[in-house]
Amino acid sequence: MHKRQVSHPLTHGGRWEGAVSPSGNRKDISVTSDTSHVAADVDPGSWAVALTPRLAQFVAVARHEHVTRAAHELGVPQSTLSRAMVRLEEDLEVALFARRGRTVSLTPAGRTFLASAERALASVEQAAEAVRADADPAAGKVAFGFLHTLGSETVPGLIRSFRVDHPRVRFSLVQTYGEAMIERLRAGDLDLCLTSPVPDAPDLAARRLDEQRLRLVVPEEHPLARRRRVRLVEAADEAFITLEPGYGMRRIFDALCAEAGFRPRIAFEGEEAETLRGLVAAGLGVALLPPPAVPRPGVRELAVTQPRAVREIGVAWVDGRPETPPVAAFRAFLLSRRGRLLA
Repeated sequence: MHKRQVSHPLTHGGRWEGAVSPSGNRKDISVTSDTSHVAADVDPGSWAVALTPRLAQFVAVARHEHVTRAAHELGVPQSTLSRAMVRLEEDLEVALFARRGRTVSLTPAGRTFLASAERALASVEQAAEAVRADADPAAGKVAFGFLHTLGSETVPGLIRSFRVDHPRVRFSLVQTYGEAMIERLRAGDLDLCLTSPVPDAPDLAARRLDEQRLRLVVPEEHPLARRRRVRLVEAADEAFITLEPGYGMRRIFDALCAEAGFRPRIAFEGEEAETLRGLVAAGLGVALLPPPAVPRPGVRELAVTQPRAVREIGVAWVDGRPETPPVAAFRAFLLSRRGRLLA
């Protein structure tokens, strides 16, 4: 990208109040030329940083073809706007206007620059409207992540109950495994997530909401299938079918096997609990899983009496991150369901 040291708008870093939207409507927005807060990946010497605060000024002058009328619309002195346009042309080293007193007309270069400037301002306007819409208390958006195993019944039921009192709130739903969900939470892709195990990290806030008993799933013809309860160590010699490393259930499974005193023999690793049940039904091994939403033919689900085989489910968010009213309302709703989150 071509870079140069350029002077900033409104002659020596002044403040411009009253931005003009692409539709020409005045907005109560303050824009400063101070770039000390620019993000690390935005070069303060770039054209984008230098020119962006002046785009609305340029567009106003170009549309009116008159500096005084444009200055009145923007709410800035005519002399300030005139100097800003001169500085803009000096920085670009291109004549954008042909001047006749205070009346101006665009040069061919000015017409080219105007088209791009209007698109840029329209994009900013759309972005502003989008984030304002997402933060609307009545009709905003919640980016919500959850585990695959909670997707068929638990999450739809929660959202249905929440929307009784918040019928217009929108949801962006992400269904994934634990580690990926926490990464997306930290990255800002998610506002809240339901996960297991409940994370314990200094940058996250989390609350335990419920727990789910895990079952030893065996083929219906398996010798243990006649039992209703089993100690996990009784399956120590079995081939296990389990979720891949990185899944919360895999961490829980490994910890429970260690507590039971054996190292499991892994036959298959997968990404989805119901697929693992299908492999068990095919006689390819046994699995430790949360209960299914719908009973699966071909398997038996045994209660595990020792060690205590449960997974805790909690809600997590980034500690200290500002939240919009719809996110705050949904978080409060989830916390109110403590102890009765799961059907």
